[in-house]
Amino acid sequence: MTTGLAAIRSSAFTEPERPKGLQIRYATIGGSYVDVVSTNKHLKSSWFCHGCKDASEFPEADYLSQIRKKANDHAGACRAIPLT
Repeated sequence: MTTGLAAIRSSAFTEPERPKGLQIRYATIGGSYVDVVSTNKHLKSSWFCHGCKDASEFPEADYLSQIRKKANDHAGACRAIPLT
């Protein structure tokens, strides 16, 4: 029998479609996902949470090295569940 967060994910939530330019996908503590996506050819990135719908404040100004920590921190704190 599966327990904890793994049980919630396997019974209720499915991974959303992977967008073009996906670089990293973090699982949130609420059972959703935070995607880090490349936004242009200059290696700029943005993040988007599928649970609470929060996103990068300045998506055209952040490089992957800067956005990675922000997205991971959000995933570690977000308790919103996916509504799909």
